[in-house]
Amino acid sequence: MPIIKSAKKRVRTATKAAVRNSKTKRSLKDAVKAFEAAVATGNAGKMNETLVVAQSAVDTAEKKNLIHKNKAARKKAQLAKIMKTAGGKLTKVTKKATPAKAAKPAAKKPTAKKAPAKKPAAKK
Repeated sequence: MPIIKSAKKRVRTATKAAVRNSKTKRSLKDAVKAFEAAVATGNAGKMNETLVVAQSAVDTAEKKNLIHKNKAARKKAQLAKIMKTAGGKLTKVTKKATPAKAAKPAAKKPTAKKAPAKKPAAKK
């Protein structure tokens, strides 16, 4: 167990990071397994949705430096190849419709600032 204060802090931060990293890795593995299960069933719509989720999970892991960028690219290519050999076609997945946001009122134009008044000279 560390004695120095900074070393104790490093232990705490390293544990937090390890938990964060393991969650991201687990979500990556789960997404890939879900895609492989969808391929096994042969449902084209499900395959497409899970492929998008799996590739997104790969990108997230890459962004957080959990996997190398070349490995991420290779993994995404492998997933697309599995999709292609299974007979699925990659189609654009649209997000669910969201209600239109209310228009914001026009921003007021900032007023021109006046130059500060000069202070009178001090008398001697």
